[in-house]
Amino acid sequence: MAEVMIIDVSPRDGLQNDPRFVATEDKVKLVEKLVTAGIGKVEVTSFVHPKKVPQMADANKVMETLPDDLPLDAIALIPNLKGYERAKEHRFREVNWVSAATETFNEKNIGTTIERNLEQFTEVVERAKQDGIDVCFSIAVSFGCPYEGEVAEDKVLELVRKVKEAGADRISIADTIGIATPDHVERLMKKVLLEAGSTPVTIHLHDTRGLGLANAYAAYQAGVRIFETSASGIGGCPFAPGAAGNLATEDLVYLFERMQIDTGIDFIKLLEAADFAAELSTKTPLGRIRHVEKRRKRGK
Repeated sequence: MAEVMIIDVSPRDGLQNDPRFVATEDKVKLVEKLVTAGIGKVEVTSFVHPKKVPQMADANKVMETLPDDLPLDAIALIPNLKGYERAKEHRFREVNWVSAATETFNEKNIGTTIERNLEQFTEVVERAKQDGIDVCFSIAVSFGCPYEGEVAEDKVLELVRKVKEAGADRISIADTIGIATPDHVERLMKKVLLEAGSTPVTIHLHDTRGLGLANAYAAYQAGVRIFETSASGIGGCPFAPGAAGNLATEDLVYLFERMQIDTGIDFIKLLEAADFAAELSTKTPLGRIRHVEKRRKRGK
């Protein structure tokens, strides 16, 4: 049995900011490759306004194209109640609702205040419970904001407390701009886990400054066992200037494999998925290990 869970977000977070539209069939193929590698939870798409994120304009088509028998717990990002109504028409196991830890980022990313965002989140939770869908609450810029700078830990912990009370099924703490350091990650995540209690906690890391893997290990040391990563390290947020890609899924799996921590993932098949993800992006992926392992693991 796997000791950690890795959720791959490359079909959504990995591709959302790419200027070249990726064909629906290729997005579906990426999801299939990730599932073949043993990743059972994938953030497949997002139901946002196509003018804001054109890459996700084919969200409905992606879900309609995915094979019905694919062993997948699909996740969709939703920005509002309208997004939830669109998402629930498909076979999602979970929806991901995002708020920021700062007012400025929340306004630029979602167009509303944190307070109003929480009110809408409570409505979504009530509807999702009736529909049998889990709801994750993701807290963006938990470690630092491109507009407001350092983020007080109390702000993050207050949000954790409120969404736990609102009924969140999972809480994700995001280093959206890749500003965190291992000591900060370990300190904050220990407090988050304590505040969240029995509610599962995830960490979502970007590798902007090359500290993603060190921060993931710090989160593991703090007690985190669920990680959101992106195949090949592609990614970026359209509302976070200067933010680079996500921590590469294969880099984290390699770390855990070397530490004899079971992920339940087939590393060779994951490398193939990561290669495919890298081909879909116009940007240089941040992942490192797939380049090193090509000859040793795949005989090339």
